[in-house]
Amino acid sequence: MREERAEDARTEARRLIRDLFGDGQPDAVTLLGEARAVLGAERVTLCADLARGVPLTRRSAELAALAALLVGTRDLGEGWWSRSRGEKLPSPDEVLRTATAIDPWTDLTVLEMLAAWIADDAADEQWGRPLAATDLNSWQAEDRVELPGGARPGERVLVSFDVGGRLDAVVVVRPDDTLGSNLDFHSLRYSRPAEAQWSWGVAAGLGPHRLAGEDPDPYARPVDPAAAEVLRAWALRHGVHTEDVGTAWRDRGDVVAAIERVDWMWRSGEWFAWWRAAVALAEGDGERLAARLEDITSAP
Repeated sequence: MREERAEDARTEARRLIRDLFGDGQPDAVTLLGEARAVLGAERVTLCADLARGVPLTRRSAELAALAALLVGTRDLGEGWWSRSRGEKLPSPDEVLRTATAIDPWTDLTVLEMLAAWIADDAADEQWGRPLAATDLNSWQAEDRVELPGGARPGERVLVSFDVGGRLDAVVVVRPDDTLGSNLDFHSLRYSRPAEAQWSWGVAAGLGPHRLAGEDPDPYARPVDPAAAEVLRAWALRHGVHTEDVGTAWRDRGDVVAAIERVDWMWRSGEWFAWWRAAVALAEGDGERLAARLEDITSAP
């Protein structure tokens, strides 16, 4: 079942990639080439530098953010980059040049923050500005948003629930004759940049995603062979096929590829500890790796 869910997600991601980019097999070289034609060489160079600066296990997320910026720029125009975002926020170009995230987006990387901006801007352009906001941590539909003044029964109120995500709340009359609302989950939709970000990350996978001009190749750096074998053997004992976990992990690229293939997030809870250890191995963080290996070896 878990393998089927993972493959369903990849199939949907590849479908969206074909719709957005015309190719269901995304790769970093193609993405950067297409982005250069739309965003311009200078911006893409800065974006690529930011992607190189994150840990290898985060590179796919940075490239997925670039995919969102590519699709969003196609939809909104290159002028989006130079427009100010009000009195307190700089333009996207200025953010990219300074490479600094801004409150309240400091939990995101710069590229992820820009992707969030363009996903919301594209949603506003397509459906208008939302009049309310909620989250979907609960699937309760009733009275999740505060209705705007003047709301009337039968009207639909546009609601934001995620970056680039929108759905409608339908205004209804409750039995006590007060107005309420029901979220219409069938109306849930995402803007094209948001779809691009999710689908590129899922369809392209964790990597390796090599970028031009990287010498030496960061994926070719060797890893601790003893730690690698502990993690590889643990995965085999817990049901991963040999073709998925791979042969001996010699370098960081081997580890990144194995993390992607085993679909750890679709497995049971103990795999979270394995994932943290494998990430530490791929990132060369010896102290964190030792702690995570202790978690692995002390578990049944």
